[in-house]
Amino acid sequence: MSTSGGIVILSEMLSFLPPSEKKIATYIIQNPQEAISLTAKELGTRSSTSGAAVIRLCKSLNLNGFQDLKLRIAGDLQKKNTPEFSDIEPNEPLRSVIEKMTNNTIQTIRKTADLINVDEVEKAVQVLRNARRIHFIGIGASGIIAQDAEQKFIRINKTAYAYTDTHMAATQIANANEEDVVVGISFSGETIEVAKLLQLARSKNVRTISLTKYGNHKVTEYADIKLFISVTTEPTFRSGATFSRMAQLQVIDILFMSVASLQYDETLMHLNATREAIEFLKSNGKKNNN
Repeated sequence: MSTSGGIVILSEMLSFLPPSEKKIATYIIQNPQEAISLTAKELGTRSSTSGAAVIRLCKSLNLNGFQDLKLRIAGDLQKKNTPEFSDIEPNEPLRSVIEKMTNNTIQTIRKTADLINVDEVEKAVQVLRNARRIHFIGIGASGIIAQDAEQKFIRINKTAYAYTDTHMAATQIANANEEDVVVGISFSGETIEVAKLLQLARSKNVRTISLTKYGNHKVTEYADIKLFISVTTEPTFRSGATFSRMAQLQVIDILFMSVASLQYDETLMHLNATREAIEFLKSNGKKNNN
């Protein structure tokens, strides 16, 4: 269980909540120190709602009750204040662009770390480690993440595939079995094609993992294991899903490194073999040029 990220989760989900739960979430975001000292009933009264609405809010946030939410908020309050996301302005000086992009990337990574559910990640790591074949699916910018995941897992001798062509993905999933795993990557969580492919995998009793922004989405509906990234207050001036891409790569790297760590000696052997193969190609190319 994570001990921080409560305010991030509330901010991520705020626009999706029903009116009464939104009032509670807004009150907590504005008064976090006070909120952690209240009971559910007291918080309901302060936010002009009810204790029952507070409990419903925690359920909507996919948390284990009000105590879980308060623990995460308390963890947030113990952290030092850091700069918020900054948008790029017209004719922004280069030094300022460098500072803003660096800060925004750091904030995205930190907030994604706050959202990580260690239990879910551990489940995903075990499934990926034991899988016969790993199928990574992503459309558009998420396809780049799928390709990055493919090349990483191949390097440690995992049979992995990346699909941006949904028909090809469907064909492969049709021949998958219970020893396979399908990883659906979708920033919005609403990519219909990815959701349908996870649904197809489910029908074949294939394990499914989703990687989306926080919340309940079409893609997460068909995922056995749900992994999330943070995109709170991402600037409007953005190109190629800049910060969501960094967060997605962060989670893929965590999964890859965790699997690699569990089979450390074997991983080193495979990484050395792949490194030697690349060096062989380079040296062979030099000889041919001579």
